[in-house]
Amino acid sequence: MYIHASYLINLCAKNTEIYEKSIHLLKKEMEIADNLDADYVVLHTGSSGQENENDARKRTINALNTLSDMNPGKAKILLENTAGRRGDVSSRLQDLAEILYEHKGGIIGGVCIDTCHAYAAGYDLNNNDGLSEFVNEIDKYLGRNNVKLIHLNDSKKVCNSKVDRHEHIGKGNIGKEALKNFVIHPAFDSIPIILETPKKTDSDDPKNLKVVRRFFKG
Repeated sequence: MYIHASYLINLCAKNTEIYEKSIHLLKKEMEIADNLDADYVVLHTGSSGQENENDARKRTINALNTLSDMNPGKAKILLENTAGRRGDVSSRLQDLAEILYEHKGGIIGGVCIDTCHAYAAGYDLNNNDGLSEFVNEIDKYLGRNNVKLIHLNDSKKVCNSKVDRHEHIGKGNIGKEALKNFVIHPAFDSIPIILETPKKTDSDDPKNLKVVRRFFKG
């Protein structure tokens, strides 16, 4: 089971009060996960604002080390890639790898890959070469065994827009065929998938699920 941590958490925050409150809020989220018997908590690490991203990433690692020292429970954190807006410290796979491997406390269980975020951050998933380059970066920096979850979403905005706007499967700029190629790729074909597509009516989720299920037929 997976739960998603609060978007209020900002482990990059330079402001001491926000930083400390973020650590304690994440600890509460981990406790909730244990109460629900969830395996993982998906986390957006936060934004550095105008600050140097490398320094902010180091602060994120320190925050996760502090959280580990608090012994928050059994559930593990999945670091989610972000869309690359100014201040993001986890939009590139190499960034995620730095946090994953420099963290010393063992609280991180792997990563969650969001297709819309990857596309917005500049990974051109809607062609075979772009998908291959993305998988190669996973192999180089993260290791496929560390990909534990996929957030499958199309994107309202174009590649490298740095804008996080999810779209229905096949209705955005990534496209149906590219998303199909993504989920059936050997790097991802056994990874659990969660949709975070727009929902204005009760029929929206079943429609998106129907499209994705067709990807696996035949």
